[in-house]
Amino acid sequence: MIKISNICVMNFENAIRGSRNPMNSWGRMDSYYDEEGNYILGDNDLSLASRLAKAGSDHRKYLRQVIVSLDISAPLYWWKEFDTYKVGTVANSCSTMHKIQAKEFTREDFSCEKMSEEGLKLLDSVIAFMERERIAFIETKDKAHWHNMIQTLPTSYNQLRTVTLNYEVLINIYRARRYHKLDEWKTLCAEIEKLPYAKELIMLRELDDE
Repeated sequence: MIKISNICVMNFENAIRGSRNPMNSWGRMDSYYDEEGNYILGDNDLSLASRLAKAGSDHRKYLRQVIVSLDISAPLYWWKEFDTYKVGTVANSCSTMHKIQAKEFTREDFSCEKMSEEGLKLLDSVIAFMERERIAFIETKDKAHWHNMIQTLPTSYNQLRTVTLNYEVLINIYRARRYHKLDEWKTLCAEIEKLPYAKELIMLRELDDE
């Protein structure tokens, strides 16, 4: 399970202006802001941006300046794979170290929608154990109970992170993960496809296949 919210795309204007620096072609810029404050690429700018994007990472450096911020709630097993993308990303996460004891453990805290009945029974027993340890830690402050929670915590536990990355990182994610066997990656790639000018600037392999 993955939940994605609060998506914000920033800095298109500055990135496009910078893409014109090598040829001093700022006079050909034809993009503008619409009434809702969205930056709309004009024909000249979109044509240049698309050509540079297809030309390779050396030529599309401007895409590293198109910033995307979003909130992602996903299981720890997925976050371990996401952490492959260390360059050009920043993430602030909800802390299991400080706040794991703050609320009751329930099934809703875990990505378990595809587990068998036998698997769910095992998870329920783990949840029940962790809940007993949580209450014991709150009552006694004995860190042995806290360690039992931390070291028993399944990788299906959902964690919220606010992530900042850029269009170049999204190109890498989309190319590598859109057919991944984990549905979480497919869901994220579906959200990437909805971003401004994703078809022209991110889904580059898809364009090449047309």
